[in-house]
Amino acid sequence: MTPERFAYLADAYGADLQRWPAAERSAAQALLERNDAASLQVLQQARQLDSLLDSYHLAPPDPALARRIAASAIPDRPESFWSRYADWLSRVGFVGVGLAGIATGILVASLSLPLPGASEALPSVFDQGDADIVFTVNAEESEQ
Repeated sequence: MTPERFAYLADAYGADLQRWPAAERSAAQALLERNDAASLQVLQQARQLDSLLDSYHLAPPDPALARRIAASAIPDRPESFWSRYADWLSRVGFVGVGLAGIATGILVASLSLPLPGASEALPSVFDQGDADIVFTVNAEESEQ
C-alpha cells in the first residue's frame, strides 16, 4: 500500500481500521508497523476529525415544530363528494356513453329497415331505390 492510498482510505473511512474494507486492512496495518511518518500523520489527522464528528450533538427538535409538521399532513377540509367519487363516476360515465352509442346504433338500424309483413309499407328513411313510392305516398296525403 502506498502512502497516497493510505491517505485516501483514511479520508474515506476514518482512523479506525475496523471500518476500512477487509482487503485493505492488513496492508494498512503493515504500513503503520513500518512507522511511515506520512501515514502516521494522516492517521493522527483522521483521529482528530473523527473526534470532532463524534463530539457534535444535534439539538432535539422543537415540539411545536413537530406539531406543525403533523398538522400540515392532515387536510383541513373534508373531501367533497366529487373528489371522493371522481374515479368511480368517470368509469360510470364511460359506460353511459357506450350504452348511448349502442342505443343510437339500434335506432339507426331500425329506421333503415323497412317494416316487415306489409306490402304497402313505407320505405326506409335511408332507402333511395324506391323514389316512386315516396312520391305516391306524398301525393296521396296531399289529395286528402
